[in-house]
Amino acid sequence: MSQTGYSPVTEQLAEPESAREEGRRKMEWALQHMPILEALREEFRAEKPLEGERVAMAMHVEAKTANLVELLADGGAEVAITGCNPLSTHDDVSAALDAHEKITSYAVRGVGDEEYYEAIEATIGHDPTITVDDGGDLVFAIHEDYPELIDTIVGGCEETTTGVHRLRSMAEDGALEYPVFAVNDTPMKRLFDNVHGTGESSLATIAMTTNLSFAGKDVVVAGFGYCGKGVAKKAAGQNADVIVAEVDSRKALEAHMEGYDVMPMAEAAEVGDVFITTTGNRDVIVEEHFRKMQDGVLLANAGHFDVEIDLEALDDLAVDRYEAREGVEAYELEDGRRLNVLAEGRLVNLAAPIALGHPVEVMDQSFGVQAVCVRELAGHGDDYEPRVHDVPDELDREIAEIKLEAEGVEFDSLSAEQEEYLSSWQHGT
Repeated sequence: MSQTGYSPVTEQLAEPESAREEGRRKMEWALQHMPILEALREEFRAEKPLEGERVAMAMHVEAKTANLVELLADGGAEVAITGCNPLSTHDDVSAALDAHEKITSYAVRGVGDEEYYEAIEATIGHDPTITVDDGGDLVFAIHEDYPELIDTIVGGCEETTTGVHRLRSMAEDGALEYPVFAVNDTPMKRLFDNVHGTGESSLATIAMTTNLSFAGKDVVVAGFGYCGKGVAKKAAGQNADVIVAEVDSRKALEAHMEGYDVMPMAEAAEVGDVFITTTGNRDVIVEEHFRKMQDGVLLANAGHFDVEIDLEALDDLAVDRYEAREGVEAYELEDGRRLNVLAEGRLVNLAAPIALGHPVEVMDQSFGVQAVCVRELAGHGDDYEPRVHDVPDELDREIAEIKLEAEGVEFDSLSAEQEEYLSSWQHGT
């Protein structure tokens, strides 16, 4: 039980019983399409690899995540979870989790900053031995405010690009005091979740929120990392003209060689119809860009935090601000132009009112990696020193093989002679 006074979600809802039923229904639908977690569930229930562990989590609390949370509980862990974004929680799913005897959920949708951090402190109040984070807020809070817990934490997992960047910065400064797996950086995450998941879910959410088409529009993608590549690829697939804005010369060249127009944001601002940020950095779209934009543009963020679009500057420029439709805030400028911001500039594929996040099949892979990394920490945490670690390759391959088996896909393996050839330096021309 948490040592803080912050209440679990069940105590904050007017009708928790009906919420639990609806949340459970969503979870069961998702689980039908998550063969990796289903396979791991059998193993975790039988072997209880997490017996005695206390797992604190800060994640996007919706149906797919909930199946990971229950998997960890089925593996023997006591789990406390809260949201990593105030607008991505589904209260009904949170309530369904809170009904589990080994899970306490503090996630509530739409809380303010103060309650958001109180909920994180509540999960920390369970004295975790393992952390699972999406964005780094949980790990940072432990190091900043609860350093006495670090000696009993065997390690953690980080889900997303922004969080990994923060943790690597902590490690470089000598401030990270327990090992953390960079789940975001492993192939089974980056090649599928970041590319296909972000691309599909961001564009789908924008289309459903606005009821507008991408065909024939100029879509400006800020950043050409894995997430930006996915957004650009999917937008082009919907017959948009894609423009990429980049700060890295090699990524800009890569986007150019992929056939996209590449230009500075200051130029793209004049021609774009839809702007989607995917950088994980701040001040990507700022006042000078707002002044050049056309009437009716859409502004969306597919990065992590709500700092990529400078909404304070936009608010200062606006003479009026109103809800154009649910999930769309129109900022009217002095000359009559309206710039439309989706989901308050937060992660659009999770924070928009109708958002559902990444497709189920994609998150099955990412959460499978999370699960086996938690299992690795529980069994071999002492083998890892305090820093950011790559996910062991055999764990990543384990998840790929479970997925291929579920899909009925067979693949080749190396012969002994091939393995010897690849590992030897003695074979010449």
